[in-house]
Amino acid sequence: MSVVALLEAQALDPQLELAELTEAARGDGAIVTFIGLARPESKSGDAVDAVVLDHHATLTLQSLEEIAVACGERFDVSHVRVVHRCGTIPAGEPIVFAGAASLHRRAAFDAADYLMDRLKTEAVFWKREVGESGARWVEPTEADFADRGRWG
Repeated sequence: MSVVALLEAQALDPQLELAELTEAARGDGAIVTFIGLARPESKSGDAVDAVVLDHHATLTLQSLEEIAVACGERFDVSHVRVVHRCGTIPAGEPIVFAGAASLHRRAAFDAADYLMDRLKTEAVFWKREVGESGARWVEPTEADFADRGRWG
């Protein structure tokens, strides 16, 4: 099994990440991916120009690695790939790529879902949305924690 977890300060290319995962997954029957985008609007409806993900280089990468490794140990997958942006991400740009490959689809679907539930609530980032109305800190919601709770 291979596990890749990367913290990326530059633009994220989902097609490249999928190509890397596909190359690693030769012989598997399923690849499931999720691509998260920086939203152009806050939950309150204000325009968002960018999302700023402050991070600690060591702790943030360690949190991504721990989540990816736990995913690989929990599900019957052959490959896990997590690439997360940091810094300033303009609205509409990819912010995260999470993917898993397995012999069968269900394990890959469950693994990708698990990755995102844990990344959303446990990855070490300090998140702000920036727009015309200023900047505001963003925390995981109760729904995010409920989603995470499904996995025990």
